[in-house]
Amino acid sequence: MWSALVSARWRSFERRSRALGTAVGGLVRWFPIAQRRVDREILRVYPDMSRSERAALRRNMGRNMGQTLFEIYHCAEFQTRLDRFEVSGPGLAALEEARAAGKGAIIVSGHFGQWEAVRAVLKARGMESGAVYKPQTNPHYQRRLLAGIEAGGKPILATGLVGTKALVKHLCNGGIISILLDEKYTEGVRMPFLGLPAMTSLSAAQLALKYGLPMVPAYGTRVGDGSRFDVTFEAAIPHTDADTMTQAFNDSLSARILADPAQWYWLLRRWDGVR
Repeated sequence: MWSALVSARWRSFERRSRALGTAVGGLVRWFPIAQRRVDREILRVYPDMSRSERAALRRNMGRNMGQTLFEIYHCAEFQTRLDRFEVSGPGLAALEEARAAGKGAIIVSGHFGQWEAVRAVLKARGMESGAVYKPQTNPHYQRRLLAGIEAGGKPILATGLVGTKALVKHLCNGGIISILLDEKYTEGVRMPFLGLPAMTSLSAAQLALKYGLPMVPAYGTRVGDGSRFDVTFEAAIPHTDADTMTQAFNDSLSARILADPAQWYWLLRRWDGVR
């Protein structure tokens, strides 16, 4: 896939992005392993969805995945295309207030649309956000992925004890961090996501409560042909307790997915092993 992108580098950013999106969309629609894995997850949430509807959802999801991968691989260039971002929502003001007070902040999002659009908006406003990521086993993909997300903002912190300590230090020094909270977390708490029980991390809410930081859900939703983005910063989640705050985020992301399911990454195995 990377060789194909290099060979087409003379084309425009949008044409290369759409080309990879089309390729991945076809792969996810027709490749048997991808078909089975995606359909299993879709049928958990939409048990009555027809085969043709699932095929269309797989194709559209794959197209979005391909475009997202391309944009992350070329994140430095992606971040210059701010004319394609429509920004809204009260959460942005909450982040600006935290910055003015010298406080850190936590952005919570999911594998929905183009999540790097959120950090691009923040960086353009002088609020560079670090991120938490899970290191990949494929060395080529790991190298490209890390380089891409580092271009979106630093620090980039790997999951694990060392990364957690650095995360706390960054927040206490007034930094912003972005966390994708829609992956299965085996040490987490079982709570509803898209109407089904899912093991969910409470770490973002726990940090927000412990250090008195705003926890703001934010999303970069693709619009039109997929090259434009509606970047929305929802209101900061009220401080109550970690379970209630995390459930509020789950409900927020669930509503986004139900409104436009092709924007979510249905390959996460979000509900595996949950009883």
